[in-house]
Amino acid sequence: MGAIRLERGVAFRVWAPNAKAVSVIGSFNHWDISRARLAAENSGNWFGAVPEAKAGDEYLFAITTSSGEILKRIDPRARKVTNSVGNGIIWWPEISPPPEPFPVPTQNELVIYELHIGSYHATRGQGPGTFASAQEKLPYLRELGINAVEVMPIAEFAGDFSWGYNPAHPFAVESAYGGPEGFLDFVQAAHAHGIAVILDVVYNHFGPSDLSLWQFDGWKENDGGGIYFYNDWKASTPWGSTRPDYGRAEVRSYIHDNALMWLRDFHVDGLRMDMSIFIRTVHGKHGDPGNDLADGWSLLQWINDDIRREFPRAITIAEDLRDSDWLVKTPGTGGAGFSSQWAGEFVHPVRTAMIVQDDAQRSLDSLVGAISFRYDTDAFKRVIYSESHDEVANGKARLPSEISPEHADSYFARKRSILGAALTLTAPGIPMLFQGQEFLEDKWFRDEVPVDWAKLGKFAGVHALYRDLVALRVNRGGHTAGLTGQHVHAHHVNHGRQILGFRRWKEGGAGDDVIVLMNLSHETVADHAIGVPAAGLWHVRLNSDSRAYSTDFGDQPVFDGNAKAEPYDGMEFKLLASLAPYSFVIFSQDRA
Repeated sequence: MGAIRLERGVAFRVWAPNAKAVSVIGSFNHWDISRARLAAENSGNWFGAVPEAKAGDEYLFAITTSSGEILKRIDPRARKVTNSVGNGIIWWPEISPPPEPFPVPTQNELVIYELHIGSYHATRGQGPGTFASAQEKLPYLRELGINAVEVMPIAEFAGDFSWGYNPAHPFAVESAYGGPEGFLDFVQAAHAHGIAVILDVVYNHFGPSDLSLWQFDGWKENDGGGIYFYNDWKASTPWGSTRPDYGRAEVRSYIHDNALMWLRDFHVDGLRMDMSIFIRTVHGKHGDPGNDLADGWSLLQWINDDIRREFPRAITIAEDLRDSDWLVKTPGTGGAGFSSQWAGEFVHPVRTAMIVQDDAQRSLDSLVGAISFRYDTDAFKRVIYSESHDEVANGKARLPSEISPEHADSYFARKRSILGAALTLTAPGIPMLFQGQEFLEDKWFRDEVPVDWAKLGKFAGVHALYRDLVALRVNRGGHTAGLTGQHVHAHHVNHGRQILGFRRWKEGGAGDDVIVLMNLSHETVADHAIGVPAAGLWHVRLNSDSRAYSTDFGDQPVFDGNAKAEPYDGMEFKLLASLAPYSFVIFSQDRA
């Protein structure tokens, strides 16, 4: 389908089952509708070869409708466009030996960083950021310890500024960001820095503006979108009546092929699918059979099954936010087949606990639930976070701003937002950070406002704390393997003093077992006892109150300690520790 490379020239195939005639017009034939007429195929496709066409030429399809109207349409499968209302450009990846498969970290070792190309590294007033400008920050991400970036949608959208969740041309790469060449370079550079690339894709709706797909060949019903869309009540979504028709074979193939294209041709390492709840249901009502879209569910299964077969190391992530195990069960058991999903049951209680002002109103039980639950018995089938593009916009703000709206850089805003990050990076799951979180970016996310990189210098200590947390999370020092393990036990819950302690482990033992102890109150606690699973010396791996992280932190002394043979918290040994306000300490033992 689309523009097909030939030994001499280019062939074109387009699906337009209700067209009376179709021509391809372009810079290669002076946009003359009579020069390159396509032949009808029995399938509803139109096909023809144009010997004089070549890569880089601009083109459109001229579609004559049954009423005689001539519609000029961008190729639905164009990989490159001049802009969202311009022309298609003939483009394919350069023919070369395929790159060696990138060694994507296993799910228990992933640390994801969500970024938006247009705002991540840009200069205000000088247009959106680009793949090239974002690429300049890859060494920074590597040094932070990030091993995967999740890139917000890059399919061509209306205008130059957008979150990306309004794809006008699903196969084309956003021209303002640098087009397909720029994205290929970005992926290659990320891999060179040891960073996997997960791409956000949008299949729950298209557009709603600048949609060349709309009434593509002139046919419609109920004033709907025509062949690519539902033309009845199932078209309705929160973003407009532009839901693709998941029951039509050609539309299913269109979405399926798009998903596979990003892995085959651009070599991304995974996909995050936006709001899958609106692919599998009409109105987002989980558990309502009358609202279900069985064709949407089977499409998800088909895509995930084929990705797993062809790219076994790739990760697929659902943003469903209905906390259903069935999203991550295999298609063979009736599931949708995603590798993991965003965890609403984590982010909401964690943010609530950090934002509430009165310590007595902070629910430790909700935090225990947040760190303990899992999907389909697997802790790493969930992506956990305290900030994401959704959680820091749409009427919400960055966590420091939610904690202290007038003073997002205050002591309490810094302390409690760091606690949220600590839970994200020490609880079982795939941790995810949002751009700038690691140096206290504030206010709310906007696509036209660049990340304020000056804050990196201002909050260098907070950045260092995040870097140290990530190093522990991936077991860089060889003594915190438990943070990559499935197991967690919140064995110490002190409601009176608002102190939470939990054990993390993979297989257990020295170098594996990790103890995390958190103070969620404004009071300093001295010589606080917590149960530990083994005797011997327990080392302080991180004390968040260290003055190395901020000059106004208290530097509350916490020392390595020998565990006493005294049962406590259901364990055989006890350890004493001091905790500053809104601080945490991480302990582990050296590997024998």
